[in-house]
Amino acid sequence: MNNISPKVQQQISMLQQVQQQLQTIVQQKMSFEMSVKEAKKANEELETLKEDAEVYVSVGAVMMQKDKASVKAELEEKIETLELRIKSLQKQETALQGKFEQLQQQIQAAMSGGAGAPPQAN
Repeated sequence: MNNISPKVQQQISMLQQVQQQLQTIVQQKMSFEMSVKEAKKANEELETLKEDAEVYVSVGAVMMQKDKASVKAELEEKIETLELRIKSLQKQETALQGKFEQLQQQIQAAMSGGAGAPPQAN
């Protein structure tokens, strides 16, 4: 593969970097989605409790008693924050996916002759 031009080698390297970034973003998004599911499930469980029920939350290695309303408010805020992060990651994922596909096309065009390959914008 010594006959690959330095430009194509650079594009392949960029493609690998974009792929790694995509994998990282997808993993982060999945983690946040799992956290949202857990928080929503906890919120649903809170709904089934009486207003004066004892509620405990884990704060580090300590369990603390809190009132139901404040725990519910904290959960709702956590869900909202996580959903915003997920939206942001989805936008990043879409942009990187587009960049990935563009680089793939440029590499394929260069490897198959390259005459019709669009110039790379830096």
